[in-house]
Amino acid sequence: MALSSPSSRGLSRVFREPANALTHLCGVVLAAVGTVALVIVALGDPWRLASALVFGISLILLYTASTLLHGVRAEPHVVRRLRVFDHAAIFVLIAGTYTPITLVSLRVVDPVWSWVLFGTVWGLAVLGVLFKLFWIGAPRWLSVGLYIALGWMAVIAVAPLLQALPLGAMLWMLAGGLFYTVGALVYATKRPDPWPRTFGFHALWHLFVLAGSASHFMMVFGYVMQG
Repeated sequence: MALSSPSSRGLSRVFREPANALTHLCGVVLAAVGTVALVIVALGDPWRLASALVFGISLILLYTASTLLHGVRAEPHVVRRLRVFDHAAIFVLIAGTYTPITLVSLRVVDPVWSWVLFGTVWGLAVLGVLFKLFWIGAPRWLSVGLYIALGWMAVIAVAPLLQALPLGAMLWMLAGGLFYTVGALVYATKRPDPWPRTFGFHALWHLFVLAGSASHFMMVFGYVMQG
């Protein structure tokens, strides 16, 4: 049964997709605040500062792109460009999340693995962005598969990562990966779809993305930047 109310109808006049836009508008605000916090704790260490900025900006970029896509009422060609921006930003966030892990924590323990993982993830992320620029209409399952594969690239370096990161950080990393993965499966299958007209599968996917980002922020802020 679809839920509807005067307030939801009012939001529909402001946003193209209210629930989808508002969930990630909250993400923009939280990402901005989180980036400031990361920069403050990273001051004095160039590696930490650069990594904090890359991670923070990639978060802001993703949530801004998503908010614009779902919030802006525009001509179809504009919406299509915003969709490219939104999908490409996912690849940027994945690589941005790996940046503090590789250039701060892993670099100290194993510099070779640090640069191998950093270069591999960013190289594949750039290819992913190009993929979206030239084939935004790719099948949903293919896009989701690429996101998940790149996100779990850490498994190739699990041994050095276990040396570089404490258990708490690894648990936050795992939690974030699981949130993102479950959310991606919701997005791919369009299930569950609780209230399609007001809060459907896509808004639910957005909540999983927020939970994944929050988990990885806790890892970076609580462990990588403090280590």
